[in-house]
Amino acid sequence: MICYTYILYSESTDRFYIGSCSDIELRLQRHNDGWSRSTKHGRPWTIVYYEEYRTKSEALKRENEIKKKKSRKYIEYLINSRRSSR
Repeated sequence: MICYTYILYSESTDRFYIGSCSDIELRLQRHNDGWSRSTKHGRPWTIVYYEEYRTKSEALKRENEIKKKKSRKYIEYLINSRRSSR
């Protein structure tokens, strides 16, 4: 099963949210439907970055790596590096 580490962006709050899941489209829908207390107030959210992993533990490990940096600059770097490689 493919799992994802993802970054969402809320234009209304100018904030990012980092998470991991196995179904990225369903997870985005749930964020935008208000299922998560931490993202309820930033709706609508859009996926601005994601990475694929073979296991949930790998995706969760990467999620925690990104969160530990506590850096908006790093998040923006990831997003911009993905755009420039396409």
